[in-house]
Amino acid sequence: MKALRRATIVTLVLFACVFVVQAQSGRRQTKPAPAAPIPTPTPEPTPTPKKDQKEPDIIFYVGVDRSRNYSFYPSSYYDAVLAGVSEVLRHSSAQVDVTNRDLTRGEAIKKSKENAKTYTVLLEFSTQAMSGNPNSSSADQIELEYVVFAPGTAKVATSGRSYQNANRKGPVIIGPPGGGGSGVIYREVLLKRAGEEAGERILRALHLTVPKTN
Repeated sequence: MKALRRATIVTLVLFACVFVVQAQSGRRQTKPAPAAPIPTPTPEPTPTPKKDQKEPDIIFYVGVDRSRNYSFYPSSYYDAVLAGVSEVLRHSSAQVDVTNRDLTRGEAIKKSKENAKTYTVLLEFSTQAMSGNPNSSSADQIELEYVVFAPGTAKVATSGRSYQNANRKGPVIIGPPGGGGSGVIYREVLLKRAGEEAGERILRALHLTVPKTN
C-alpha cells in the first residue's frame, strides 16, 4: 500500500515538473517581428496632353522692293523699315513672315493669290528723293510707301505712305547726320520709326489690335 502511494506521488511530481518546464519554455519563445509593409508604388504623373497648335487666321508676308531705286540707298535702310513694320505687326494675333530678298509687286500679288490667309505687305522707298549719296540732304526726304494685298484675290486692302519723324517716339540718341557712320545710323532710326507708323496704319485699316505708343 505504501509502495503504491509512493509511486502515485512520484508520478504526480513528474507530471508537475513536466508542466512547469513546458510553461517556462513557452514563455521563453520570442515572438517573430512583424513583416515589413510592402511599399505602395507611386503612380507616375499623367502627362499633360499637348494642345494642338492653332493655325493663325491671318499671315502677314512682309518684303521690300530694293530694286525700285536701283540700290541708291544702303541695304541697312531697307532692313530698318522691315524691322519697324514687322515688329508692330507682331503685336497682333497674326503670324508675321519677313523676307530679306527683293520682293517685286508681281511677286507680292502672286504670294497673296496663293494663300487664302496671307496679306502681302510690299514696302518701297519713294523715288522723289533719289540720290547717289545716302548722307546728303536728299536722305531727309525719303518716304516709305506701303501697299497690302488681300489674301486670295490680291486686291489692295490698304496702302499709304509714312514719313521720317524724329519726334514721333521720343528723342533720337544718335546725333543728326553730319557725315560718316553716325549719319547712316541716325537715318536708320528714323526709317525704322517710319516703318512702325506704317505697321500701325495697316493694323488700323484691317481692324486689328494696334499697340500703344508714346
